[in-house]
Amino acid sequence: MANLRQVTLDAVQTIVDGPTLHIKTEEDVEAWKTTQSYRDYSTFLQRLNESVVNYYLPWSPETPARGTVKILALLDKLDQWTEDIPPLETPQRFGNLAFRSWGRRLEEQCDSLLAELLGDGFEPVIRFAKPYLLSSFGSFTRMDYGTGHETSFALFLLVLTLVRFFEPVPEVERQLVLVVFLRYLRLCWKLQDVYRLEPAGSHGVWGLDDSHFLPYIFGSGELRDQTDIPVNAILQTPLPDTNLYFLSISRIHEVKHGPFHEHSSSLHAIAVGVANWGKVNSGLFKMYEAEVLSKRVVVQHIPLGGILEWNPSQSPASDLESPGSRPGQSTQMPPPPTSTSSSVLTPIGPPRARAPLGHGGPISARTANVGTRAPWVASAAPGSISRSGNLEGARVSGSIPNPPGSITMAPPPGAVPPTSFPHTPADSGRGS
Repeated sequence: MANLRQVTLDAVQTIVDGPTLHIKTEEDVEAWKTTQSYRDYSTFLQRLNESVVNYYLPWSPETPARGTVKILALLDKLDQWTEDIPPLETPQRFGNLAFRSWGRRLEEQCDSLLAELLGDGFEPVIRFAKPYLLSSFGSFTRMDYGTGHETSFALFLLVLTLVRFFEPVPEVERQLVLVVFLRYLRLCWKLQDVYRLEPAGSHGVWGLDDSHFLPYIFGSGELRDQTDIPVNAILQTPLPDTNLYFLSISRIHEVKHGPFHEHSSSLHAIAVGVANWGKVNSGLFKMYEAEVLSKRVVVQHIPLGGILEWNPSQSPASDLESPGSRPGQSTQMPPPPTSTSSSVLTPIGPPRARAPLGHGGPISARTANVGTRAPWVASAAPGSISRSGNLEGARVSGSIPNPPGSITMAPPPGAVPPTSFPHTPADSGRGS
């Protein structure tokens, strides 16, 4: 696993330019992919993903990192603001105007919130972290929320990790996903519900999710190396809240009605057409790059510069060496390995664990699965995801007409064989 570089506090104090909006054209999007910040973000997501393989919800660290405790306090405070600033009693289909008041308070108090979060010694970091925190919860002008805002929060965590407010070690990275990101996700769901935020740039039924993407990456990472729970288990509801993928599917069922294959055709296609969680996990990384990081309408709102450097290479992206790659390999975000037991990786965390099949029950340990092949060996294999983000091995449709130029999909299958979700032994520990 590639290491994440460090930006020392001394170096931070010498940086003149802060984050600004650099991405305005399609050429700027491609230029961003040649920057150090893009490589940092790629490495960061890969490390977060690896840290949660075979760890399941609910999960609590034995000793929470100090930064974890402090950022949870920050998110709790932002959550409390929804009680202080209730929605206005006015007829509005989308976007309650009270969200602008919530956002105004965040803008006014952001410096003090970050000073309290970071503490002594990290004061120079505030001006570089502030733009990402401000844009993590939605647009206060358009009153919407989408994957670009979610990406801003991930970049916020990246900035704090580069300066070593968070240490880039598996235990802390696991906390960032299963504790911090989970808390952020629940806060965003609450903001969307309380203030009726509109999905930003939603693809409708053809998108993965109206507002989020990263929970599906991390959730499929949690499930990646086990074989007890098949991919099509998501079609059986209610689902246990034992991983971020299932949690996100349950959220969809709360806010959408009707047949799942109609309102969430991409997720249904993955469920019936992708062979295993390893392929899902690696494919979602490619899809995230194609459908989020490569879309100008999404990334044009992301400020770059300063700690997250804007330093486009003169070389095309395909010729640039990325972390963990060999010369000549593409800088396209690499898919994660299917198993951390690979000879080229240092295993992260304790031995493999059995996936929890109960509703939040504890986990019993078992020996790791072996022999799983990397999903990116043959790019055209069934279940892989193309550069454009379309699932090649996961094609379904309902009564919804295909958009122009889209793939033709097969009808949804009949009944899926049931997956048993028995409770695991009560004396089992966490997913380790």
